[in-house]
Amino acid sequence: MQEDQTLRSYRESIDNIDAALVFMLAERFKITKAVGQYKAKTALPPADPSRETAQIERLKKLATDANLDPEFSTKFLRFIIDEVIRHHEQLRDEKA
Repeated sequence: MQEDQTLRSYRESIDNIDAALVFMLAERFKITKAVGQYKAKTALPPADPSRETAQIERLKKLATDANLDPEFSTKFLRFIIDEVIRHHEQLRDEKA
């Protein structure tokens, strides 16, 4: 079965967006790694619950404004935050 041009065009756009998301996440994790190194060096805790709460609330509002399910955005950001904290804990443990 041959893919029609309309579907191919949609899929190319999805592929481009997925690539952009991967590069944006890579950039974000590069910065959070620097934050983790700073926290480890200055003996700050890996997690900052008040910052996490504020970020989740901010993202929920952005999601609502963008007509994206805020519950999805919360789950997505929570996954990222948990991964960042895990990295920060590893950096802290390496410094110990």
